[in-house]
Amino acid sequence: MLKETMIRWLKKWGVSAGVLMLLGLPSIVLAAEGTPLNTGDTAFVMFSAALVMLMTPGLGLFYGGMVRQKNVLGTIMQSFIVLGLISIQWALFGYSLAFGTDHHHLIGGLNFLGLAGVGQTANADYAATIPHQAFMVFQAMFAVITPALISGAFAERVKFSSFLVFILLWSTLIYDPIAHWVWGNGGWLRNLGALDFAGGTVVHIASGTAALVMALFLGPRRGFPKASIMPHNMTMVLIGTALLWFGWFGFNAGSALAANGLAVSAFIVTNLAAAAAMLSWILVEWIIRKKPTALGAASGAVAGLVAITPASGFVGPMDAIIIGLLVSPICFSAIMLKGKLGYDDSLDAFGVHGVGGTWGAIATGLFASVAVNPAGANGLFYGNPKLLLIQAVAVLATAAFSALGTFILVKLVDAVLGMRVPDYEEQIGLDLAQHGEAGYHM
Repeated sequence: MLKETMIRWLKKWGVSAGVLMLLGLPSIVLAAEGTPLNTGDTAFVMFSAALVMLMTPGLGLFYGGMVRQKNVLGTIMQSFIVLGLISIQWALFGYSLAFGTDHHHLIGGLNFLGLAGVGQTANADYAATIPHQAFMVFQAMFAVITPALISGAFAERVKFSSFLVFILLWSTLIYDPIAHWVWGNGGWLRNLGALDFAGGTVVHIASGTAALVMALFLGPRRGFPKASIMPHNMTMVLIGTALLWFGWFGFNAGSALAANGLAVSAFIVTNLAAAAAMLSWILVEWIIRKKPTALGAASGAVAGLVAITPASGFVGPMDAIIIGLLVSPICFSAIMLKGKLGYDDSLDAFGVHGVGGTWGAIATGLFASVAVNPAGANGLFYGNPKLLLIQAVAVLATAAFSALGTFILVKLVDAVLGMRVPDYEEQIGLDLAQHGEAGYHM
């Protein structure tokens, strides 16, 4: 209180923010409208946004190492280009659709079109201690990586031009509405009480379900499942996994939107869930396939990160370990089922993100505790079975909307542009056929 009073007095006499810093008041800056903002929180969210940004090219490396050599550039490019495409879409209208003034609890309005009104002062609806622009750019990185995740399902067989059109439409018509439902002020799932701290439904279930629809619609790659289609560079996969794990701290801890105890808690449970899932995946693989693999370790770590995402701001360390231990056998079983059903989810986008995200959302309904986050709710194991039902509604609604919307969009793009490359292009690889380049010259 004394510090704020001093700031108001100094401002009255025309003292600048820079002088305030010299006077030993670095934790508070003056916003354009006179509202105090916390510089520590602002710096933390900006750094978290940068971490989440790094996840998308990290995903490109993760996916790129798992495809054949002739498709490595095309696969990395599908993640890298989304960073440019959706950054622009978000600034023009995506952010407004997701976080603008609520319309019928389903979609945001156009009041933030072209980032109008998104300035250096806070928006109390979303984050009171950081500039609105900081919240916007943090959310932009979520909007970027989500459609990039889908590309794992149709790797090695989609036209680049059609990919761009599909991703732009999907982000606008699927991601933005779901983001508003769950996180937007007035969104119906938010009003219902659904908990999703950092994107279990918005990011992973939405993209994972879309991945399954795409894999079923496009059909398998040439030669699948008889031909051997093995990862060409496991070193690249592990580097990508490390970048994802590193960036995920910004993904989850940053969702606290403040440099506080909740952010620390989210950081810790994120690490524990990933570690537990990596170990349990290795154990399952060792028992069933007799050998622990690097691909299994990478897959387990990512599955753990996916599962803890919705719960990261609501559960404690021991519950996070349980969530991580259980997600690996669940996702491993889903991937094994893929082989029996015969669909080609090339890089297991549905098996890891769709299934892992579903488990994470349900686990939030089981393990959430107000002792961790008073702004949340208790789950089933803490005396509130209603939350589990709400989480199930959120899962079903997100999956159904994403599945139906994705099917309509892929049918539309396929009818107008054609989604799949011709057989001869698939045979020589997307790198040469679509980009005129090669990943390696040996």
